[in-house]
Amino acid sequence: MIGPNSMTATLLLQAGGEPSLMIPVVLMVVIFYLVLFLPMRRRQRKHDELVAGLKAGDVVATNGGLVGTVVGLSDKTVTLRVKPDNVKLEFARGAVSGVSEESADA
Repeated sequence: MIGPNSMTATLLLQAGGEPSLMIPVVLMVVIFYLVLFLPMRRRQRKHDELVAGLKAGDVVATNGGLVGTVVGLSDKTVTLRVKPDNVKLEFARGAVSGVSEESADA
């Protein structure tokens, strides 16, 4: 038979839980943050700096794989000249995935 003391203990565990049971959950949340969110924020910050530092003459690659030379910039777009026909294409600034180290004359 269940006595009043065991019933009270059961109600206390259900209501608040035991603090030692919360430690693994808190540790999992911290590890999740360190493993997933922190690197993602660093990568986003690096990409934002790359996009903000674009200038005419830079050779860039887009997310779609096109490589071209920057010929025009606006607040939200970048215009690229793409070889071999020197076609000018306009992209969102966020579509730029990287800047090449080679010069535009090569």
